[in-house]
Amino acid sequence: METVTQNDPTAVRTPDRTAGVTARWRAAAAATGAGDRAAAERAVRAAYRAAGLPEPAVVRWFDSPLAAAGAALELRAAGAQSVREAVRTLPWETARRRAVEHVGPTGWAAHWALTGGELGPVTTPLADRVRNAVLDRLAPEADREADVAVAAEARSRRTTVRLALLDAVRGQHDAPWFAALEAAGAGADAVAPLAEQAREAGWWWPYRDVALLSERPTALHRDEAGRLDRADGPALEYADGFALHAWRGMPVPPEFLAGLAEVTVERIRTEENAELRRVLLEHYGYDRYLEDSGAEPLHRDETGVLWRIVLPDDEPVVMVEVVNSTPEPDGTYRTYWLRVPPSTRTARAGVAWTFGIPESAYHPQRET
Repeated sequence: METVTQNDPTAVRTPDRTAGVTARWRAAAAATGAGDRAAAERAVRAAYRAAGLPEPAVVRWFDSPLAAAGAALELRAAGAQSVREAVRTLPWETARRRAVEHVGPTGWAAHWALTGGELGPVTTPLADRVRNAVLDRLAPEADREADVAVAAEARSRRTTVRLALLDAVRGQHDAPWFAALEAAGAGADAVAPLAEQAREAGWWWPYRDVALLSERPTALHRDEAGRLDRADGPALEYADGFALHAWRGMPVPPEFLAGLAEVTVERIRTEENAELRRVLLEHYGYDRYLEDSGAEPLHRDETGVLWRIVLPDDEPVVMVEVVNSTPEPDGTYRTYWLRVPPSTRTARAGVAWTFGIPESAYHPQRET
């Protein structure tokens, strides 16, 4: 891994180098399986030394952030002192200041867009999903019908877990910042131990005498947009069974996915949760649902056919069926389904909307 420090006279920020740094940290953020534990432990001890602290007497490993957070709760209850501010917050502030000074205040936004801005939209939501899942597992919200005392106890427990999660350093999920700092050509030296840990492991918790480290996930499944996505199992999974289930980025219960293989029109109609109903529709296929449900078209013209799917307690799904005017290699013509706003009243208006123009302005000379 190339490291460029502020005092390196050869440090040059080029598009190719920036892209290479970003790509390496993209891979680190998505890495699965056990890393080099010895290297991660050396990095953690170096982070303590860099902060002017004694090395932790003990480094404990866990299979997931959930297990490590549970141990952090026990340490906090026993009076353990978090050293996150010294180990992570202060070096981070130093690193960011040096990077901004090196790049220049006016150049930082563009630099971030090519580095952290590239990784953040994928990595940050993933980290937030992990955090929220840990919170819900360790401190479930009280049932709506719970009495006052039970609800108060549940809120207190969630506050305690939130505080424990604030002690965490996100390891590989801090990749957007590591990419920005390294590519800037300055500042990365201040967080070098943290970056080394992030290349080999997941979330970790620094306390005065002990550091809690969690392994990376064993599996990660995402769609083309980088969202968690898997129809036949966990989209994110750790060795101890802690897992997140999702369909195209939306959290779903594990048992919900188990029933996707046998979805029916009636199953879709009777699903009470609007978000899960949309998942069922996407999995079943809008065109197939329209055919199997006996739906009637709202409007048709030379541009296509406008269809509407009425859903209980939700906005209707309105789609335009269009046929590609260019034949496929086998001579057939492919049909496309374009989702349009519920207020759409004509097929032409729907097609025009997909081009970002009003219906009155849509007059193609040749459809492709």
